[in-house]
Amino acid sequence: MKKTSNAIRFETRVPLKEVMRHDPTTISSNATVAKAAASMCHDDVGSCIVLQHNLPVGIVTEQDINCKVVAKDLRPSTVHVNEIMSTPLITVSAEKTVGDAAHMMVKHKVRRLPVIDENKKVIGIVTVRDLLTVSNELNELLTDLIEINREEIVDQGMCSRCSQMSDDLKRVDSVLLCARCREEDNIT
Repeated sequence: MKKTSNAIRFETRVPLKEVMRHDPTTISSNATVAKAAASMCHDDVGSCIVLQHNLPVGIVTEQDINCKVVAKDLRPSTVHVNEIMSTPLITVSAEKTVGDAAHMMVKHKVRRLPVIDENKKVIGIVTVRDLLTVSNELNELLTDLIEINREEIVDQGMCSRCSQMSDDLKRVDSVLLCARCREEDNIT
């Protein structure tokens, strides 16, 4: 992940289908906030996607409940999710990539994107944490691949193993070896 100016860019084209969480927590638009909170606790998540006629119309997050219900000393059992949900709902197609989702999150200043299929049905959700996890895993893999394939040539110096001066040193497993020591270890 690179930060250029104020935009975050992922240098990956990983399909969103591979990182999204399937079967996200959903709730009917006429359900109470108490029911939404219970669903979030049961599923150990921070949001519920609000559905109306099985189509996504909004999202209720822990922050919505805290700021729009608890902070106003309202009873969660008397407030409906459609009164506090964030709408319009920003969604992303399952055919998009991790980079596409990250750009959408930055553009719309959201931390969660419901993932929809071609019929606008919710099939998953992706969060900032999901994207960062993928990015970190890719960075670690790339770092390992670079290390595996790195062969640094050093013109001259002292061999780390035999302590002899050499003008043909190469770094192998973070030590400098001369041609003779590399040959003894069958390193080309």
